[in-house]
Amino acid sequence: MRRVRRGPLAIGLVVALVVGVGAGLYWFQPWKLWQDDTVTESLPGAVVDASRTPGPDRGTSSAPSAPAGPVTLATGELISHEHTTSGTVKLVRLADGTHVVRLVGLDTSNGPDLRVWLTDAPVREGRAGWHVFDDGAYVSLGRLKGNKGSQNYFLPKDVEPSRYTSVTIWCDRFDVSFGAAALADA
Repeated sequence: MRRVRRGPLAIGLVVALVVGVGAGLYWFQPWKLWQDDTVTESLPGAVVDASRTPGPDRGTSSAPSAPAGPVTLATGELISHEHTTSGTVKLVRLADGTHVVRLVGLDTSNGPDLRVWLTDAPVREGRAGWHVFDDGAYVSLGRLKGNKGSQNYFLPKDVEPSRYTSVTIWCDRFDVSFGAAALADA
């Protein structure tokens, strides 16, 4: 009788162990710590087509014109939080009036469910800064395209960029900042 009872118990424990290990692997995705995704994007609109820009012989106007190319409105240097993170963040207004958060020279760890957030939270050093970014207003600009390189994240048209003061690489799965940058006027 004892062998019959131990068999189902042992099978149940093995099944529970397999399910637990599988769930843990899915949740933590530890293999991402050894995988790097490098993304290299150019700044949109950085090249101005001279043939479409009015010159002195193509008409005159006394009204000031908008800048022909992108304008950097604010910048900041990424600091490390949960994971070692470095690079530069730029808030850029493109010639068409749209706004982009640009990560330049990003270097951070890969991880599960990483996002780029524009926030109104202050950037704090160390553990004090790990969890502050979801306390106030924030806009998710999408999934982090790669944990290394230079990349662009467009702001939705209804977002007023001057309301936000920082950018974070946010792990949505564990509600923690990998790194963040305070934005200062350029």
